[in-house]
Amino acid sequence: MGSVDTAASTRPPEGRGPALLEEAIGYALRALEDVTPAALGRPTPCRGWDLETLLRHTGESLAALLEAVDTGRVRLVPRPEAGPEEGKEPIAVFREGAERLLGAWTEAPGPVTVGGSALCADLVAGTGAIEIAVHGWDVAQAAGRPRPVPPALAGALLELAPTLVSGATRHGLFAPPVPVPGTAGAGERLLAYLGRDPAGRPG
Repeated sequence: MGSVDTAASTRPPEGRGPALLEEAIGYALRALEDVTPAALGRPTPCRGWDLETLLRHTGESLAALLEAVDTGRVRLVPRPEAGPEEGKEPIAVFREGAERLLGAWTEAPGPVTVGGSALCADLVAGTGAIEIAVHGWDVAQAAGRPRPVPPALAGALLELAPTLVSGATRHGLFAPPVPVPGTAGAGERLLAYLGRDPAGRPG
């Protein structure tokens, strides 16, 4: 997971974070069903990343979210015990991390310490939901089997995104917003806000 704007911790996502995280994980797992080892070298909507790199990055985010709920903190440097994951097949790392996380946030913990700052657990879960959902979309696009973000999930995440992905936190995590027509649906507007071309062209 990337860092978040600590000022935003005063505006938690109204207790919806854990439920949205569950929905995002379920969506990402469905996208993963279409991934085969032969697809790992394909480009993704994340500029400069192939599918293997994307899966490994998302696996690290899933591990960070599990650490948050287990220990109440997230390290901003790799955990020493995470080393063995490097040799594992990235599809398995992603799937195992997602399955371990399902249900783990059913009851949100207390504040989570991220890099020395105490953040509302709903904020952390909401941030995770945005990241996992958009990367689930990235995975589906790269696998050649596009899966739109479910409209209800996309609408809820779109409400949270301006608070959780601000000008102060976007750099290094998401590309600049992409223009979309006023008639675009919630899923397209969410992807565009997070720097994706809703048409699915690689970054």
